Amino acid sequence: MAKFVLAGKTDCPYYAKAELLADTLQQCLPDFKIHKISILPDEWKEWLGATCEKNNWKHEGSPLVWRELVEQGGKGMLLGGFNDFLEHCQDYYGITSDMTTNVMLSVAAENLEAKMNLIKEEQHRASLIQPLHVWITGALNPTCQVLIPSLLSPEVFPNVSAISLHLLDLEGNEEQLQSLRLEIEELAISMLHQGEEVKKKKVKVISERYKEYGQRIDATAKETVKVIVSGDSFLNLRCSLLVDSARSIDSHQFIAAAAQLENEAKAVLGKKMRMRPSDITDVIVWGNISGTFYIDLQRAKVFNHDGPITGPAFFSQPLLSIFPDRKWLETDFQHLVRTRRLAVTSKTGQVAATSAANGILTVLKAWNGATDPDVLSSGVACPGHYSLPDGIVFSVPLTFTDGKWSVVSELTVENELKRIKVVIPNIDVQACYILHFHLCLHNTVTDTLKNRI
Repeated sequence: MAKFVLAGKTDCPYYAKAELLADTLQQCLPDFKIHKISILPDEWKEWLGATCEKNNWKHEGSPLVWRELVEQGGKGMLLGGFNDFLEHCQDYYGITSDMTTNVMLSVAAENLEAKMNLIKEEQHRASLIQPLHVWITGALNPTCQVLIPSLLSPEVFPNVSAISLHLLDLEGNEEQLQSLRLEIEELAISMLHQGEEVKKKKVKVISERYKEYGQRIDATAKETVKVIVSGDSFLNLRCSLLVDSARSIDSHQFIAAAAQLENEAKAVLGKKMRMRPSDITDVIVWGNISGTFYIDLQRAKVFNHDGPITGPAFFSQPLLSIFPDRKWLETDFQHLVRTRRLAVTSKTGQVAATSAANGILTVLKAWNGATDPDVLSSGVACPGHYSLPDGIVFSVPLTFTDGKWSVVSELTVENELKRIKVVIPNIDVQACYILHFHLCLHNTVTDTLKNRI
């Protein structure tokens, strides 16, 4: 089979003549196939340069013709321009073109008009779709490979018909992001409107990076934007930098996800109690999600517990009332939760991508109204609640209603908060950056702290 590719400027008369000749050959010869690429005049030079560089060809002008080696594979074989294609058709097929110059010019003008009309139609169709824009930084992180297929789902975004996915990774290269985008498109998920890689200069210092993210959110995002910060380090700090840099966006639109930590605590409890972690609810995380935190079980409930008192599936019991070893809860339990993620990572040699993705999805579903958890801990800026000062992102228990969160206020937490505040001054910077938020955000942080952040 002979498969040719004919590319040229939309308004090029020689492209028009070669196009009609190729159509004639395709109609007459069953084994002759032509693929046509029409490029707008102002885009032709850049497209031609990139194509020739990719295939190690040398060619100038329009059109450009090459043959695809269908049976052999590999890159195409350059044929040349219009004269080369015309000569090839005469030698191999005994067919030529006698199109006059006036006709060539007329067809070229029609091609350009048809191309512009097609572009306008596509733009009009695109304007009818109002996709939800989802931006992911650190897109090459293994967590995203687990997260993205589940993200493009009505279970996460109810009442959304289309999603435009924007991928950014400052550590990876452009080719890796392109490969990820192509892989996402090959999922053939109906909700995916488009995927694109976002080019950005590298910023190594975490404080500068998240200030820049915040400024970009401030400049381009709607007031209803929802921002979720996830990861293994500096969660509260990164969220706080975003809040401070995106000054036109309400701080209620930013959340540092603590759901992964909640689930890890449930897994530790489930193993100790010999029950499913999913049957344990309302575990609360106070403090610095990726540093000094406290797991609070005062509201924790247990379902389907195999004990003296049982009931139907909806029946629950307070965890503290049935847990036999209170000393273990205050000592070993807190330590096991702090070290669980590192232990899993050390054993598997991989980051806990599935757990992290599930934590993000848990927050998204609650925030978008897809689920209705009684309590979900998250790092937020909530000055005044539990005597927290302004300028600090702190993990507290939240409830979600109609796409908005509110702090659960009827809890007795003085001892837990005092515990966190007392411990913070005695630990390293990475674990205690909550203490330094206020200083950092007002540019009075010490040089030592700057270097370590």
